[in-house]
Amino acid sequence: MEKEIPKIDLPEEWVIGTGINIELLSLYTNYPVRLKCEMFVLCMDGKVEASVNLNHITVKANDFISLTPGSIFQINSVEGNLKIYFLGFSSQYIKQTSQSRNILDAIYFSLGRPVISLRQEGAKILENYFQFLIKMYEYFPAKLKSEISPNLYADIHKGISLIYKSKSDDKLPFSKSELLSRNFTQLVMQHYMHNRNVSWYAQQLGISHAHLCTTVKHITGKTCIDIISSMVIMDAKSQLKSTNLSIQDISDSLNFANMSFFGKYFKRYVGMSPLEYRNNG
Repeated sequence: MEKEIPKIDLPEEWVIGTGINIELLSLYTNYPVRLKCEMFVLCMDGKVEASVNLNHITVKANDFISLTPGSIFQINSVEGNLKIYFLGFSSQYIKQTSQSRNILDAIYFSLGRPVISLRQEGAKILENYFQFLIKMYEYFPAKLKSEISPNLYADIHKGISLIYKSKSDDKLPFSKSELLSRNFTQLVMQHYMHNRNVSWYAQQLGISHAHLCTTVKHITGKTCIDIISSMVIMDAKSQLKSTNLSIQDISDSLNFANMSFFGKYFKRYVGMSPLEYRNNG
């Protein structure tokens, strides 16, 4: 039985295309979903209002979007005649891929700023690149597509890293504090379902509990607990509204000791019980 927020993954190592339309996006307008894969999206026309990891984003013509594995997103509205390209790498492929400096840079940059607005000329160049990859994808047999995956994966992340660096306001690399905060956020996205203990995250990052809390608060304005609880509550809300799972099952999926503890935790942040939220929220 599915016990977590609905997930999106890809059936192949990498997939590219243009098949994102209003009808498809409308499937994700009511409740958030989680990406297991990594997705890169280029919008050449139309407008999309969405939420990514609790942050509101607006996507319009000439915008490029990076969505890291573990991202939770929800479509709020769609306008105009959409023209959207997408490129994604499956969770299984990502697991077996070494994380180079360029890949990590791309992840760090996009975590806090998933949308980059390009000049029309730059967007057109990127569109041509996507069109070239689409032709390759349609022409090459599965074995050859698999053989080029490592180079494609590395090249894409190198390019993404350069785009984000060129668009950075100060043109400087992230500070150690910013990188630490982003590392923490990425870990939370991956592990909040099983761990809400700040000390555990500090241990994974190889720093003290106090240093992690001070750094995250300074960079984000939020406490570590705020960030963890926001992800937990978003997931809980989605399950309460988009599934028929019992509250006990939802509590278990989020690793609460018992349903009573889950109910108190939920009410503390939402102001009503899980059952009240399901029926009236």
